[in-house]
Order: sequence, then C-alpha cells, then structure tokens
Amino acid sequence: MALFMGALMIHGIQPGPLFIGKYPELFWGFIASMYIGNLMLLVLNLPLIGLWVRVLKTPYVILFPLILLFCLIGVYSLNSNVAEIVIMLGFGILGFFLRRVGFEGAPFILAMVLGPVMETSLRQSLLISRGSFSIFVNRPICAALMGFTLLFMLWPLVRRRKSGERHEA
Repeated sequence: MALFMGALMIHGIQPGPLFIGKYPELFWGFIASMYIGNLMLLVLNLPLIGLWVRVLKTPYVILFPLILLFCLIGVYSLNSNVAEIVIMLGFGILGFFLRRVGFEGAPFILAMVLGPVMETSLRQSLLISRGSFSIFVNRPICAALMGFTLLFMLWPLVRRRKSGERHEA
C-alpha cells in the first residue's frame, strides 16, 4: 500500500482522506481494476502454475541482470535522461549497503509517503500558533501524544540497555 501511495504522490495526487472526494473516478477505477485483476490472476494462474514454479527455480545470476535491465529501461523511458539512471544506481547501491547494515526499506518508503503530509500539517499548526512550538504541548492530549511518541522512540534503547545489563550480571 505504501508503494501505491508513493506512486500517487509521484504523479501529483495527494493520498489521504480527501482522495475519494477529489478523485472519485480514479478511486473507483482502482477498485474495479483490483477486482478485474484478481479474476484475471485466477484464470491465468491456474493453468500456468507449473511455469511459475520453473521461473522460481531460475538461477540468481540470470534473474538479477534481467531485473536490473528492466529497471534501467523503465527509468530511462520516463524522461530519456541518463542522469536519472545514475541516480537510480546510486540509490540502489545505498539501499544495498543499508540492507547489509540491517536497515529495512519499509520505513523509508513510509517516510517518503508521510513526510509531505506531516510537513504540511506542521506548517498549518505553526501558522495557527503564530510560529510558537508550544501548540504541540499546551493541551493535555497533545502533551500525551508527544510523550508516547518520545517513549516509543526511546523504548528500543532502554530495552537494549536492560538486556545488556542482564547479560553482564
């Protein structure tokens, strides 16, 4: 779903609660396409299941270059710009090393989708409060939500520290 929302944002469509109201034909078109897609998958995949099993057994040394080739063709076909291929390869290498270190990709996709929405909300809040950050803590519900956010951000560190103390004892 995050990829779908990211694709909408790339095309200038803001996902969220107003999406159905602003773009009802697009929304219902997506719903209809999902139904049609599921029916097509059912009709096509039942007789082709043996073929898909053989595709899964394709060696990595053959599959990886094919996937990379299709990615390169897709990026170049958008704007016919070689710089975008370099950017794609750079982010691919960055993603490879982040994955090796233990980072997951889903939070980055989620940040890409929610970042602009959160930035807009932050600007609206600061406009309402005339630039004062106290708007985020002066009501009890705001302070509680900020406290829970801080707690959830620090919880892995506290848990890691406690588990380290147990191993030392």
